[in-house]
Amino acid sequence: MAHIQIQQLRVSYGSLPVLNDINLEIPDRQIVAIIGPSGCGKTTLLKSMNRLLDLNEDVSVTGSILLDGVNIYDPAMDVTCLRKRVGFLPQRPYPLPMSIFENVAFGPRIHGLSVLSAGGGGKQAEKSLVEHYLRLAGLWDEVKDRLDEPAAKLSIGQQQRLALARVLSIEPEVILADEPTSALDPVSAKLVETQFKLLKENYTIILVTHILRQARRLADYIVFLYMGDLIEHKPAAVFFSAPDDEKTKAYISGEIS
Repeated sequence: MAHIQIQQLRVSYGSLPVLNDINLEIPDRQIVAIIGPSGCGKTTLLKSMNRLLDLNEDVSVTGSILLDGVNIYDPAMDVTCLRKRVGFLPQRPYPLPMSIFENVAFGPRIHGLSVLSAGGGGKQAEKSLVEHYLRLAGLWDEVKDRLDEPAAKLSIGQQQRLALARVLSIEPEVILADEPTSALDPVSAKLVETQFKLLKENYTIILVTHILRQARRLADYIVFLYMGDLIEHKPAAVFFSAPDDEKTKAYISGEIS
């Protein structure tokens, strides 16, 4: 599994500092929740882990993020390879303008994974691969008879699980999820949460959430940010029962939000 260490990470947008000297080690094969008030740097921290910040103009990143001991901000880093190992699930799903089947098959084809993963067998192997990832995302039973239909016809909850299947289909080691249930109804949100609990046996899942109840339900480990600073990070049970910092206590109690 991928081992992530963040060392003295600082991120600024122009002259505006967003993250201040972040030092953090991410536990393997756990659900790690990044929490904190709006605008405190949660999504910036998440996107720093697979260099999605590179897509922003006028962003400055200093410090290092080590993936299995290699700094992902080294100029020699293959960013495409990095983003295959560290996948990203956005807040809102954006299905590709093609069928449900093609949405899942697209990634493995691009990365040359279809034959490698399924052991050859052409189209049948690809079908088995698509079924595998749709099952991992908890969507197969709902779409198995409509795989040739446009993905845009799915409900938004189904589209988010399809997006999860697309992330899984490129065989990442880490899944970054940016408020992945915030646009979903409660039933769909619960389905996504259920899949995360199952997937953590084989993947490290790092998610941003603004919902404390969700962090309590899902997380094995909590990272608490406030105004760009890393205030506290520890196992979830300890974080919620025995926080050390006064800001953490105030956030958990609802005094600050």
